[in-house]
Amino acid sequence: MSAERAGPALCLLWVATKAPWPPRDGGRLLQLETLRLLADPAGEVEVTLVAPVPRRERAAAVAALLPLCDPRLVAARPRPLPLAMVLAALRRLPLTAARHQLPAVGRRVVALAAAGRFDLVHAEQAQAMPQALAASDGGRPVPVLLRAQNVESELWRGDAEEGRSRRGWWRREAARVAQWEGAMVARAALTLAVTGRDAAALARLAPAAAIAALPVPFPAELPAGPPLPGAPAVTLLAGAGWRPNREGAERFVAATWPRVRERLPGAVLHLFGDVAVAAPGVTLHPVPADSAAAFAAGSLLVVPLAVASGVRMKVLEGWARGVPVVATPAAAAGLDAADGEQLLVAEAGEPLAAAIAALAGDGRDGAASPLRERLVAGGRELLRRRHHPPQVRRQLLAAYRRAADGPDRAARGRS
Repeated sequence: MSAERAGPALCLLWVATKAPWPPRDGGRLLQLETLRLLADPAGEVEVTLVAPVPRRERAAAVAALLPLCDPRLVAARPRPLPLAMVLAALRRLPLTAARHQLPAVGRRVVALAAAGRFDLVHAEQAQAMPQALAASDGGRPVPVLLRAQNVESELWRGDAEEGRSRRGWWRREAARVAQWEGAMVARAALTLAVTGRDAAALARLAPAAAIAALPVPFPAELPAGPPLPGAPAVTLLAGAGWRPNREGAERFVAATWPRVRERLPGAVLHLFGDVAVAAPGVTLHPVPADSAAAFAAGSLLVVPLAVASGVRMKVLEGWARGVPVVATPAAAAGLDAADGEQLLVAEAGEPLAAAIAALAGDGRDGAASPLRERLVAGGRELLRRRHHPPQVRRQLLAAYRRAADGPDRAARGRS
């Protein structure tokens, strides 16, 4: 027990819809950074992690996560889309909820909760809430803290507004997601949103719920990856399977990249992720095992999302690795960053191409790049001010204790 601790270790059961390792997308990276934050030799927090993982990745994920927590990973994947659609219709669930309700994960949670004395369950995303709530099935109620990486219903509503061919279905599904998401927030002892904007949106869905905003943790400085070809090299992370990332990348290549090439014939777009596009000056890369490869020294990062919620972890990583960022307004929302100070903000198409060209042209002929230096310095300062890991850790532990030591503490039988 450390000298500054006021009580016994907090025993935390962490339930997620995907394993934090490998950190090939922002959601996994956020989980990994938070688990690193909580890993403490003094034993102030003990974390047991339950999450599905593809069978072929399970052994490597367990080995990577062992220094941070007790990983009880389940060899499982989200339900296939056709099966999830049938289940959603039968149970009157949103499609996203049906995809992630995995019986094997729920059974693991029930078994662990029955055998251990967890003070709190941490549910990572609303889709993990049904399995997290199963921790109370054994008889002793265990409070659940929900961390919402984004507002899921906003993403669905944004998709409906983006002119999809089945717009009516998307709107109806967005309404179902909003109702279900509000119900999940209402059942949590406390919900943590990653931005004030998201906290306000969740409060509209569940007006009586306890909701607070807590920034995500991220270090202020990390090394950049090896240089990539291109004058300039432009990187775009399309991720592994998240639809807004994929669609944003496809639109960028179709509508904005040709205009970039008109201004910068030597530019090369390095597109990392599960996207199959072909265009002059585009090089495709798989999702990297080490994310530093996508933040190459001397490159520019473009984040061209049309629909977004939460915080773009790739922007935080770009700042930390010294890579200047150009983003659409949707991608920049929630960062509390200013255009021209921490990043350049521009709408897709001609404005975004002009912003990339302006940043690429700054400091040519071997001169220093004032704009690049200002954006990188501003981003790192924002990381230190809002996302400093020790500061976020203190706030997160206070939130855990608030949720665990609620008014029903005596009824839960904690000593």
